[in-house]
Amino acid sequence: MNDKTIDNETGEVLTNDIVPIEVNSVVAAEINQAVATAKRYPRRRDKEIADEIVGRWGLASFQNPNDRARTEAAARLQCKQPYVIGAGANGGVIMHLADQATPQELRLKGSPSGKNYIGPPGPAGGEQDREIVSFDGRVLITRFTDKDAATRYGNMVYVRCAPRA
Repeated sequence: MNDKTIDNETGEVLTNDIVPIEVNSVVAAEINQAVATAKRYPRRRDKEIADEIVGRWGLASFQNPNDRARTEAAARLQCKQPYVIGAGANGGVIMHLADQATPQELRLKGSPSGKNYIGPPGPAGGEQDREIVSFDGRVLITRFTDKDAATRYGNMVYVRCAPRA
């Protein structure tokens, strides 16, 4: 396309041609990653997911994947004393970090690899994040990214508790 217009102030002839600019490969890769991430993980979706996980949950954990079904049943029994995931003031969720007694607002973060995380502000997959291994609306399974915390806590299984009668 080679449309031309004239700048009314300067009288200069302007074209609407697309002009390639020189960008080194590192900058180009960063731009492409940012665009792909923005398309794949819009901020409004993070808020929607946060809204979905706010509530009362039975909580248990497992190390061996063969124990998942048994652990979900054990988590369901914990609804007598549920773990409460609250809504944060800034669109996140209120949860505990590993080894922290006080819960804080955490963000839901998507990554270009397709994995989703819950953690403090910062890049997805950071040292204090937990990966969302699976979530179907009823059962949420997470695992800390820090290897030491992952070994201690295992796969955290959250089973949504029934609404109070």
